[in-house]
Amino acid sequence: MWACARRLRSVYSEKGESSGKNVILPAVRGSNSQSSRGGPHRSGQGALGNMCRGGRMFAPTKTWRRWHHRVNTTQKRCAICSALAASASPALVMSKGHRIEEVPELPLVVEDKVEGYKKTKEAVLLLKKLKAWNDIKKGKMRNRGRIQRRGPCIIYSEDNGIIKAFRNIPGITLLNVSKLNVLKLAPGGHVGRFCIWTESAFLKLDYLYGTWHKAASLKNLSRILKSPEIQRALPAPRKKIHRRVLKENPLKNLRIMLKLNPYAKTMRRNTILRQAKNHKLRMDKAAAALEAKSEEKGDPGKKPMVGKKGKKAVGVKKPKKTLVGNKAAATKKPAADEKPAEKKPTTEEKKPAA
Repeated sequence: MWACARRLRSVYSEKGESSGKNVILPAVRGSNSQSSRGGPHRSGQGALGNMCRGGRMFAPTKTWRRWHHRVNTTQKRCAICSALAASASPALVMSKGHRIEEVPELPLVVEDKVEGYKKTKEAVLLLKKLKAWNDIKKGKMRNRGRIQRRGPCIIYSEDNGIIKAFRNIPGITLLNVSKLNVLKLAPGGHVGRFCIWTESAFLKLDYLYGTWHKAASLKNLSRILKSPEIQRALPAPRKKIHRRVLKENPLKNLRIMLKLNPYAKTMRRNTILRQAKNHKLRMDKAAAALEAKSEEKGDPGKKPMVGKKGKKAVGVKKPKKTLVGNKAAATKKPAADEKPAEKKPTTEEKKPAA
């Protein structure tokens, strides 16, 4: 477990100094280095704050945090079984990023003599023969501070030197079949780890986790299912499929309304005709009223107008405004009795000789 030390205060004794805004900032005691008396550079610098060098940290971690999360034993066993089953699926293993295009089969099982390897060169030669060396070479993100790509997982039954042979190869994880770890089989919570089994370790899985049933030996499954005894006990197959029908609102959908009430179409048509008839009666009544009003004003032959234009047209015409000034002189017409003045001959024009 790791947590921050209990001594969170600064190692220096602090003093309060005002910054000019009535705020007292904790600082290290001693003469300031900028003063005439001199002093260490640390004097006068900030202390205790989480933004200060040598100060405390904000929200220090505690040792009583929740380090462990309890999981049921059965649930952990199911998780391990799921991870083992996913390691036998090529699609899931390739989706995890492992390069297994040239691997002969999955799950990959080797002989028990591999558990006796003690040299790394023997392990490298084995991986190259199994076409699993491509998954080792893919680790371009290895040797980083925090990220390291995972390679194959070697699962063995007994350690006769196999750990020394494979431990120096980057990305390799070694597990004992009796102590399988779900965090190693599914790194990051993603199933599909590329696993290489030894023969004894693979056979030991049935002893550790059991099988769902014994292998069928003298059974004809199709004959059993088609026997009259089984067919008599089973319900008849449903050939007619009842699908859910979307419920629609008959007040908005005319087709559904006609299914419920066939007379609804006639009712709607009568409503439309009645509205049209009432509209026509209102228009005729308004036209008759305007015609009677226009006859009272003295325009018997004038066709009545309906609407706002009719209201503007009916009534006394407003007299025209009299024009005053230059506009009146410009628009004034000459009288009919007055004749235009004759031009007098100028002196320059000569009369024709007799």
